[in-house]
Amino acid sequence: MQEEPIDPFNGDPTDPAAELDDLSEDAEPEPLSEAERQDVLEDLSDLEIYQALLSPTGIRGLVIECEDCHEPHYFDWDLLRGNLRHLLTNGRPRVHEPAYDPDPDHYVTWEYARGYADGVHDTLTEGTDEGKE
Repeated sequence: MQEEPIDPFNGDPTDPAAELDDLSEDAEPEPLSEAERQDVLEDLSDLEIYQALLSPTGIRGLVIECEDCHEPHYFDWDLLRGNLRHLLTNGRPRVHEPAYDPDPDHYVTWEYARGYADGVHDTLTEGTDEGKE
């Protein structure tokens, strides 16, 4: 009689947990390239702007389509900021799970947030020398 449950993915080359072996505490992460590091720093800067503009409207964070599971993941501002800082420090993202029962009406995509910020910028610079081309 076997005491442990049988691994349904035993021997399966597409085992979704196979990559977890690479994430052990002993494994030395590869540092981000300078371009990747710059992208993360820009994302952190943009995140501050998006939060300042969107929080007063009731938006709690951003929704990101996960490349691994193809599901939307909902991140509050602080959680997303922490994940980006972790990526800067450790060179790899945190393991994540979808939020429990989030209200999608309180989250927007990066693209929406960027467009919103661009719209606010354009409105504020309308009629100034910066807004004229």
